[in-house]
Amino acid sequence: MARLTKKYIITGKIECLTGLHIGGTNSAMGIGGPDSMVIRNPLNNKPIIPGSSLKGKMRSLLELSQGELGGSIGNKIQHGPTQDKNHLAVKLFGSADSRGDNQLPSRIIVRDASLLTPDEKFSNTDMPYTETKTEVVIDRITSGAMPRQIERVPAGAEFSLNMVLNIFDLDNNEEELIAALKRSMKLLEDDYLGGNGSRGYGQIVFREVAWTEKKLEDYLKEEK
Repeated sequence: MARLTKKYIITGKIECLTGLHIGGTNSAMGIGGPDSMVIRNPLNNKPIIPGSSLKGKMRSLLELSQGELGGSIGNKIQHGPTQDKNHLAVKLFGSADSRGDNQLPSRIIVRDASLLTPDEKFSNTDMPYTETKTEVVIDRITSGAMPRQIERVPAGAEFSLNMVLNIFDLDNNEEELIAALKRSMKLLEDDYLGGNGSRGYGQIVFREVAWTEKKLEDYLKEEK
């Protein structure tokens, strides 16, 4: 049985360099509102970055950098994330594949990122905390215009960064896991988060990143 030996607490900020769109529900959309809404915290109506979106993007970029995307089980070609426990992405992000012995717990926890930017910074936005960007699709045959409105978190907004990297006594690749997480973060800065990235959305940068090491002994001292 693996025993937890330490945790690395990674904190900082996520700054939007361009407008960010991570889709939410349109159930509350009114007449004349955007066609595609962003995801929000229902308690304060502020946009969030789901931990699943951040974790999934970092994983896919790490897989691409390693040539580990997809794979095969037996003679069957697999699409989507790799499930091979020998791959670096699985060592860090885990695998839920119950076939064979590929199942491996995730070493990384990624929290939902809450909005840090003060409310007064959004005094001139179209909607609470967000902007509405109008895009037009042109029909190639009729030249007819089909406008649509996309809700985005504006450039300059900042979100909290909070992740936890767990290290176990069976891990003899601690430095490899740390390097893999740092690489996935740098890859994301040169890619995009959320939707419509090829059209300029979702460029982000990590600011004021701090790594705090907490060993198991530290938790035992806190108990006393």
